[in-house]
Amino acid sequence: MAVIQPNISLSRRLRRTPFSDGVEAAGVKGYTVYNHMLLPTVFESVEADYHHLKRHVQVWDVACERQVELRGPDAGRLMQMLTPRDLRGMMPGQCYYVPIVDETGGMLNDPVAVKLAEDRWWISIADSDLLYWVKGIANGWRLDVLVDEPDVSPLAIQGPKAEDLMARVFGETVRAIRFFRFGVYQFEGRDLVVARSGYSKQGGFEIYVEGSDIGMPLWHRLFEAGADLEVRAGCPNLIERIESGLLSYGNDMTDDNTPHECGLGRFCNTHTAIGCIGRDALLRVAKEGPVQQIRPIAIAGDAVPPCDRFWPLYANGRRVGRVSSATWSPDHATNVAIGMVKMTQWDAGSRVEVETPDGMRDATVHENFWN
Repeated sequence: MAVIQPNISLSRRLRRTPFSDGVEAAGVKGYTVYNHMLLPTVFESVEADYHHLKRHVQVWDVACERQVELRGPDAGRLMQMLTPRDLRGMMPGQCYYVPIVDETGGMLNDPVAVKLAEDRWWISIADSDLLYWVKGIANGWRLDVLVDEPDVSPLAIQGPKAEDLMARVFGETVRAIRFFRFGVYQFEGRDLVVARSGYSKQGGFEIYVEGSDIGMPLWHRLFEAGADLEVRAGCPNLIERIESGLLSYGNDMTDDNTPHECGLGRFCNTHTAIGCIGRDALLRVAKEGPVQQIRPIAIAGDAVPPCDRFWPLYANGRRVGRVSSATWSPDHATNVAIGMVKMTQWDAGSRVEVETPDGMRDATVHENFWN
């Protein structure tokens, strides 16, 4: 019996982006919904997009990475209340990967914080309605800060030729931008924040396009400048993401998980992050240590089916965790996966079994991700 793939019914509730016209002209074949917006998932095919990303350069519409802007005298205080990462040494011009936690230490989001000035920050969020949590904290504590969602839409330039393309559009000085730092560059008379960052391990930049009206002019300029670099429209790639161990909020972790369970303990300076709302809970977690943690897992056999729900993990007939993301890796000739594994089985080399829709599969816990 043939399986009918359902379609996403588009409406105004699923917001288009400043780059949607370009995405559609480039032949997008699939979308997902992310922060109530359209996020492309495939152009030629997931595997073809993967090979191209690793060899050339792609332009990604990631406008769904919405910004929560904090403006005002208490902006820095509010930012520190949200995260267990100590932000005292962060300077304007820097970007930090910051776990955002609730009062129990559970993960609410894992965004990038962009410090524009002492009194102005952007939180470039993953897929959750973080804006309302931040507004609630600001109002509940009567902080002198304005919290809103500005008209800022990120455009990612990813792949080994990304730097060459960016230099053609913004000038040679973009090459000097260090990882997780940003500069301000002009396009059509508009100041744009350009950061060396992105949701891949292939290298690249994210352009924070402030003002929807210049979205398509910038899109066209990038494609004109990169014609001989084999530039294509692209999107975050499932295969490359899992190989690289890039976690997806809502897939690999939820508010039931602490940063330590997600392997993000290195981003928690709980003892010195004074004011963090979840600090007391995380001090206990840091002292006791997690009983389960994210691990890379190789699954034996032919290509696994799509992983759209948790797959149980077993060892000696007992449940020891779950797989949350999995796919076939052409470059590594195995099924690569991200799983939450109990302490008893999380050591590299541990043998487990995964219950997939196609039946039980042998699997092995890896020491490191593949990229």
